[in-house]
Amino acid sequence: MTVRFSNALVAEAIQPFWAALQAGEFLTDASALAGTHRHRGLAWLREAGGVRPRRGRDLKGRCLSFSEREEIALGRAGGEKIRAIAARLGRSPSTVSRELMRNAEPSGRYRATTAHALAYGRASRPKPSKLATNLVLRAKVEQDLQRRYSPEQIAGRLRREFPDDTEMRVSTETIYQSLYVQSRGALSRDLSRCLRTGRALRRPCRAPAQRKNRIPNMINVSERPAQADDRAVPGHWEGDLIIGKANLTAIGTLVERTTGYTMLMHLPDGYKAEQVRDALAAKIQTLPAQLRASLTWDQGPEMRDWHSVSVAADIDIYFCDPHSPWQRATNENTNGLLRQYFPKGTDLSVHTVEHLDAVAAELNDRPRKRLAFAKPIEELGPLLLR
Repeated sequence: MTVRFSNALVAEAIQPFWAALQAGEFLTDASALAGTHRHRGLAWLREAGGVRPRRGRDLKGRCLSFSEREEIALGRAGGEKIRAIAARLGRSPSTVSRELMRNAEPSGRYRATTAHALAYGRASRPKPSKLATNLVLRAKVEQDLQRRYSPEQIAGRLRREFPDDTEMRVSTETIYQSLYVQSRGALSRDLSRCLRTGRALRRPCRAPAQRKNRIPNMINVSERPAQADDRAVPGHWEGDLIIGKANLTAIGTLVERTTGYTMLMHLPDGYKAEQVRDALAAKIQTLPAQLRASLTWDQGPEMRDWHSVSVAADIDIYFCDPHSPWQRATNENTNGLLRQYFPKGTDLSVHTVEHLDAVAAELNDRPRKRLAFAKPIEELGPLLLR
C-alpha cells in the first residue's frame, strides 16, 4: 500500500504534540508546540483514537529526519556533491548515498516529502493483531464487551477460563488498542460504547498535579477578605462571560455582591485574554476607588492577564475552584437573567455599547427580594456619585 505524505508521518513534529498532551498540556498548547493549530491537533487525536503512536516516539539517531531529507533535497537541487551534503548534516556520505538510491523518484528526482513517505512505508513492520487472527478469541472478547465487562475483567477471566491455552489470552492494552486504533483492524470502534466511559477517543489519565492551569500565580477565593463573604460592605464584585453562537462571541458581566448592581462589558472582537484584559480594566476604572475592593472570577483562560488588570484597575482579583459556580452565585443568577436579553445560540457581537448599557440599566432598575424590594441602583447609586 502506497503511503501518502502528511505531517502525521513527521515524528519530530507529531511526537512533541503527544508528549505535551500526556504531560497535561491543553490541546491548543500541545498543537502550538508541534507548530500547528488546534484543529489539526484535534484531527491527529481523532485519527489515532486518542492513542499515542509508537512510531517515532524514541527516534534513533541513525534514522534520517524529515528536516534532514529537506536539506538533502535542497543540496541536490543546488548541485552539491554527496560528500558536501553529508558534511553539512554531520552524516556519513554512504548514508546520503543510500538515501538517494532508495527513496528517489523513478525519474531520478529527489523530493523530501516523497522520500519520507517511502521510508515510512518501508520501515513498517506489520504484525497482525492477535484479535485479528484468532477469530475464536475475538468473538469471546466481543461477547464480553457487549456484556459491559471492562478490558481488565475480560483479560482476567480469559486467564481463569483457559488456564492452559495461551492462544486464548490477550492483554488489557491489546483490547484498548484494538478498540481505538482502527489500523489494527480487529474490533469495531462502536464497541467502545460498551465501556464504562463510552468514549470514542482515549484520554490520558493524568494525576491532578499534572493538570496545567492557564492562569499563572492565581489567588484562590479562599483568601478573599471575610467582608466579601458576608456582603456587609459594597465593592466586592463577581465576573464571568456569557458566550454566544458557536463559542465565537461573548459579553462580559460584572455583578456587585452586596447590591446585585450589574455592568456589562463590550467584547465585539472576541474574548481572548488580551481583549478581556483591556475591556475589563477600562470598565473597572469607571468605578470610584472605594468600590474596587475585589473581583472574583472562574478559572477561564480569558483571565490569563489578570495581574495586569489588577494593577491597572487597582483591584484585588481572586479565582474560584474548578467546577464551583456556587462560589460566584450572584453572578451566575444574574447571567441567567441576562439570557432574557441575550439568548443562547445568538451572535453577541451585534450588540452595541449603548445597548449593553441600556440592558444593564434596566436590570439595575428591577426590585430585588433580597434587598427588601429595593433596586440595585437605589442601593449603589449614592456611592457611584461620590
